[in-house]
Amino acid sequence: SSAIDACETSNGGCSAKAECRRTTPGNRVCICNAGYTGDGIVCIEINPCLENNGGCDRNAECTQTGPNQAVCNCLKGYTGDGKRCTYISLCSQNNGGCSEFAICNDTESTERTCTCKQNYIGDGFQCRGNIFQELLRDSNTSRFYSHLETSSVRDVAGPGPFTLFVPHTNILNSDQRVKNWVARGVMAQVLRYHIVCCASLMYNDLTTITNITSLQGDPIQIRCSQNSLVLNNKAEVIQSDAVGTNGVIHVINQILVP
Repeated sequence: SSAIDACETSNGGCSAKAECRRTTPGNRVCICNAGYTGDGIVCIEINPCLENNGGCDRNAECTQTGPNQAVCNCLKGYTGDGKRCTYISLCSQNNGGCSEFAICNDTESTERTCTCKQNYIGDGFQCRGNIFQELLRDSNTSRFYSHLETSSVRDVAGPGPFTLFVPHTNILNSDQRVKNWVARGVMAQVLRYHIVCCASLMYNDLTTITNITSLQGDPIQIRCSQNSLVLNNKAEVIQSDAVGTNGVIHVINQILVP
């Protein structure tokens, strides 16, 4: 008769995750499969993540995928293959989304702060310089800026504070009277009629005032009508409250004439 095979029925009593090996007739040993640990009768999956984070970087997450198998994934704010993860500086790309006039500071792995530089004001995402700089940066007001330069009107580079009523670039370009004023040497007076010192008057402030005196000397009439502000009964405020370090800019749709 053939020798009794101890492994013949039900894997010799070994675990389903083990190999039954015959030794001497009627005897056997149970050996856990690769990726499992135990005495062969009981075999448990090895979780590599339990030791040394599964060989993953300390800034990575180890996830078991099978017996003694795992994947490493870098945590949020880090980049790499999981075995090695390096910190992603938010500030290193595009100044962290802060304004070009702000300082970006990495705080935690997924955080950063934006702070306006000296001589700029704002929330860090939008930082404004003095109104002279701001006029130049906005295409709606840049024509007014170039007229100030040409006419040597430098007041708004000073400490102020100023309130500016700036005719939109399109108006300054299309109004035929501008060439005439420049030729006659009165453009500086016209420009200074659009500047008010020494207050930074926001839209809401203007709704409570009926007239203010310009740098040119003549007053500007202010009237509230149907949710809009009208100056001298003709020029409407179409953009408002662009705040700079030394004042505020409002854009109007007509040129004010003293």
